[in-house]
Amino acid sequence: MRDHYINVLYIDDEPHNLTAFKAAFRRDYNIFLAESAIEARKIIDENDIHIILSDQRMPAMTGIEFFESIIESHPEPIRILITGYTDINAVVDAINRGEVYKYLTKPWNEDDIRIFVNSAYEVFNLRRKNAELSRKLLDANRKLEFLLRQSLLS
Repeated sequence: MRDHYINVLYIDDEPHNLTAFKAAFRRDYNIFLAESAIEARKIIDENDIHIILSDQRMPAMTGIEFFESIIESHPEPIRILITGYTDINAVVDAINRGEVYKYLTKPWNEDDIRIFVNSAYEVFNLRRKNAELSRKLLDANRKLEFLLRQSLLS
């Protein structure tokens, strides 16, 4: 499948959810799994992760807290929060504090996950391309300024 190069990290403290997620999506994406925020941090430090899906309610750190903790060091991955609880405060926190792209409830629907991951990857890819174009534009401007200064000094 064309999406197999998309690196997806799924964080959940329940091992059977991790197993089910990998079984459902391993043919579609490169799947990384973590049972905790600590494991997840190690994975994103060592891999180019594009999309992160995290359970909200975990023992040491909530999904929102994890997302918030990585914004500065890993701003690129698109974040999707998954929870079994429909708590409007969690939704507002997720959007405001964790810069969450989507909010899904458990049990998740495989088709919804695919749609959200694919659209999140489009956003990820557009942001990365935009950043690269901005870098090239800044570089071209620096070169033009240098040439202008050289011609003014001659």
